[in-house]
Amino acid sequence: MASITLNHIDKTYDDGFHAIKDVNLEIEDGEFVILVGPSGSGKSTLLRMIVGLEDITDGEMLIDGRRVNEAAPKDRNLAMVFQNYALYPHLTVYENIAFPLRLIKDNKPSEEEIDRKVRDAARVLELEDHLERKPGNLSGGQRQRVAMGRAIVREADAFLFDEPLSNLDAKLRGQMRAEISQLQRRLATTSIYVTHDQTEAMTLGDRVAVLKKGELQQVASPRELYEQPLNLFVAGFIGSPSMNFLPASLKQKEGGHVLSSPIGDIPVPPEKARAAEGRDIVFLGLRPEFFEDAELVEDSRRDRGSTFDATLTHLEAEISKLDAEIARCAKENDVARRLMTVPGIGPLIATAIAVLAPPPETFRKARDFAAWLGLVPRQHSTGGKQRLGATTKMGERSLRRLLILGANSVIIKRHVHAAARPGTWLAGMLSRKPPMLVRVALANKMARIVWALMAKGQDYRAPAATA
Repeated sequence: MASITLNHIDKTYDDGFHAIKDVNLEIEDGEFVILVGPSGSGKSTLLRMIVGLEDITDGEMLIDGRRVNEAAPKDRNLAMVFQNYALYPHLTVYENIAFPLRLIKDNKPSEEEIDRKVRDAARVLELEDHLERKPGNLSGGQRQRVAMGRAIVREADAFLFDEPLSNLDAKLRGQMRAEISQLQRRLATTSIYVTHDQTEAMTLGDRVAVLKKGELQQVASPRELYEQPLNLFVAGFIGSPSMNFLPASLKQKEGGHVLSSPIGDIPVPPEKARAAEGRDIVFLGLRPEFFEDAELVEDSRRDRGSTFDATLTHLEAEISKLDAEIARCAKENDVARRLMTVPGIGPLIATAIAVLAPPPETFRKARDFAAWLGLVPRQHSTGGKQRLGATTKMGERSLRRLLILGANSVIIKRHVHAAARPGTWLAGMLSRKPPMLVRVALANKMARIVWALMAKGQDYRAPAATA
């Protein structure tokens, strides 16, 4: 393991193109750093400069305090995993993993030591049953693990990954992402990972370095990068969907400051207001998750934000594609398919629950699952319950919102649902309680049904209406 330091690193090609511009980056021993940016931003070039495959025009590169500007790749003791795996098709998996060990000239390991290292790496990567197979007979994920195994056996000071998952399908990419993360934490090896995939960037690394046209824009933890971007490029690049930018002006109102924008006045903290003073126009950045359907917001929270009317004009096609993909995934998932038998739970809600909810055995009973979702009534310290609509809101926010949306759809379309016919529990509630309270109560009931279906592996059957 080793630290890697880049001091004022520059790269200019013979044709005059300035690919890397004054990059300063300190990577600590055992740290996992992600290099992310659009195509042509210099991510792979910078990685190749670290490993020694590209010359450094200016600046200084240190590995564990040792200057390596002129050092050959073999003398830097770095292991690189390429995008195309770079496996030898005529060699078995065993020989592919052992290959870098057989190239060692000084202090060459014995055959017994080579065998031990290869089998240890194969065990870590779950390749023990494939050691005698050729790469051409392996899946994409297995080939990627072989490439990683070849890096592991070298016991290198650092691992360098150049978009290693770009050739894999979405499901396998997610699986390999988790495996790489677990492997890095297990080995505690300094790692640098190049990607253009934001999901990988925001879930894998300890820190993320954002590049644009060869310039380092910001280096920070994923959370800090998302919540406190340093400039418009980082704010717009990080996040999917991307941040919304609106023109706004700073105004004083009721003893404080607000940003006056096309969607209303947004309160601004004093430190932000000071930064915007003296500017006629500023950009207001809003993440998509800060927008909510006003009809579904609790009364106690409604006055904390701005309400506006908007018409969606160009999202229908993309939404249709996404709906079709979600529907396909829901049909292929046994849990999601069972959950869709519950009124109000469609493919989206069912898939989200199947993916995000813990196993049903995590909870002792259905009420515990509803509490985890934040759908049980809030209680006073004395033990008394507040009104029906005041829930704990301490659990899984996304799933809670989805179930409330599902409950709302049942209420709106109650004439077509057997569970809402006269004589049913829902019909009785609607005749006595306000719709907002019934919406939350129904979501609570749906959560309990969901847990029961997942725990018992059954489909939902609507109870018969009473006379």
